[in-house]
Parts: sequence; C-alpha cells; structure tokens
Amino acid sequence: MTTSARTVLFHELGGPDVLTVEEVELPDPGPGEVLVRVEALGLNRAEAMLRAGTYYYRPTLPGSRNGYEAAGEVAAVGTGVTSFAPGDPVLTAANFNLSSHGVYGELVLLPETALVPRPAGIDAVTAAAVWLTYTTAYGALVQRAGLTAGDHVLITGASSGVGTAAIQVARRAGAVPIATTRTEAKRRALLDLGAEHVIVTGHEDAGEETRRLTGGRGADIVLDAIGGPVLRELGAAVADDATMISYGWLSEQPIELPRTWPVTVHGYSNFTVTATADGRRRAARYIGSGLGDGTLRPVVGEVVDGLDRIGDAHRLMESNRHTGKIVVRL
Repeated sequence: MTTSARTVLFHELGGPDVLTVEEVELPDPGPGEVLVRVEALGLNRAEAMLRAGTYYYRPTLPGSRNGYEAAGEVAAVGTGVTSFAPGDPVLTAANFNLSSHGVYGELVLLPETALVPRPAGIDAVTAAAVWLTYTTAYGALVQRAGLTAGDHVLITGASSGVGTAAIQVARRAGAVPIATTRTEAKRRALLDLGAEHVIVTGHEDAGEETRRLTGGRGADIVLDAIGGPVLRELGAAVADDATMISYGWLSEQPIELPRTWPVTVHGYSNFTVTATADGRRRAARYIGSGLGDGTLRPVVGEVVDGLDRIGDAHRLMESNRHTGKIVVRL
C-alpha cells in the first residue's frame, strides 16, 4: 500500500525557483521505519547550499529531496520500531542524507534513528527551530570546546539560528558571549538575546575589538560559521591556547588557518552529536532542561505559511534580513 504526499523536490541546481512541490508516493513504513506527518519545517543554510550545488556533497539529480529539520507527529510505524508509536510528537534528528531523506513534505518516511521525541509542551513552530541550532551550539561549545564559566566566546554570524542558540548556551554556562554581525541594525536584537558585547564587522575590526573587550587577552573560544579567509583573520582575536571551531562554510573561498600560536582549530559537524543514540539522548536532555528552566529560548525570526512558499522562505533566508530561525508552517 502507498500514500500520496505533497513533497518539495528539485531536478537541477540553482536558486529558490528550482524548488517544486510535487505529489510523491510513499510506501507503508518498513522494518525500523517511521512515517511522520510534518507540521513545521526549520530552514538551514545547508539546504540552500545543497540546492545551489555548494554543499560538501552534491544532490542526487533529478528528483532530489531537501530539508534537515521538521516537527511533526508519528502517523505510522514499521515492524521492530519500539521508541515511537502513532500520535507521538517528534523532531527529526538531522542525521541523514538530505537528497534521499529530506523532510520538505507533508509526510516523510524516516529510519527510527532519525527521530527524537519533541520536548514536552513545545508547539510545532517553536520545536522546528530547536534541534539543529541547539545541538550544534551544545556540541561545538560544550562537548568539543569544553566551555566553562568565565570563558569569552566569540560567535560569528551571531544573528543566525545557530548563532542565537550559541549566545544562550554560552550564557547558560556562565561564559561571556561576544557576537559579531555585519550591520548595525542587528546590534540591539543580539544584546537583547543575551550577547554581552556586539561587534559590527561592517565598521569595526573583530580582532581589535575582541582584544579591547577582553582587556587584551583575547577570546578563549571562537565559534565560526563563515570559514574562508575569515578564520585566519580571527586569529588576531584569540587568547593563547584558545579553541577555534569552524562549523559552517558561508564563504566560498578556501579556509585559511590562523597564524596565531598556540591555538587549536577544529572542524565541526553536527553528526558528532546526532550519529549515536547516546549522543541524541544527551542532546535531548540538554535541550529539554534548558527549555524547561527558560535558559534556552528558541528565536523564530520569520514564519512562512504553506509548503508552496518554500521558495519564498529560501529567498528570505538568503537575504540575511532575519534574526534567528525561519520556519515554514504546513
């Protein structure tokens, strides 16, 4: 037996206009599989990069799917599934190939291991803004960098979903978040979200400002979303024995390592957290407790209504006008 569902596909590389909504036939869940009815989608830069052909792997064309992050409800389960039952609210764990398992659709069929329980009391739109942003910030800062109270943390591209989450993760640990943004217009919003300081890179030098703000010492941790030559330039902002983490590739230029010494540079992938059951359990506990005590507050910058407006949502994401996460509500 099969089920028909409206699904976003693309058949060629390009801009948002290549995304089309089509009817796709889905079989009943097989062993270890779960059918999820999607209520909301959280957009990520990786999806725009996949669509354009600039992600670290290429989509399978024609007929590529897209989308890492969805909040929804279990519609049906296959044999052997023990963690979920029909009616359970869930989130996707963003630990799969976008081209084959992307979640832009009314219904999606996923392995049981690609789902986590939705935090209690969280609506679908808010939930769609939670998982990937906070697991990236938590995994990079807490697990990889060993974030502790008093650390100065320099966060580039801080108005993004991960950037706003990283500000909150740093504050939750008693650290001092220093945010960068390209325009003055976003300074107030980042301060209101908890940034201790904001550097506007359009007219301030990130290295000089960070050293001034830290009394000449520099940042203990750098969380960078841009890559390219920016990573080398940020070397001027770090303390001795600092940890620099590159988790994004917004620059299309090759990464240039800093000349500062000693400093530890890590590349970071969210699969570090989401690939194992224990990693997902720990991350879910961290997020759930943070949402419960109010120290983590997902920032939804824009809500776009309807799967047919997925192209508009991508255009908005690429305009960089928003702060926080863009969510598509089905």
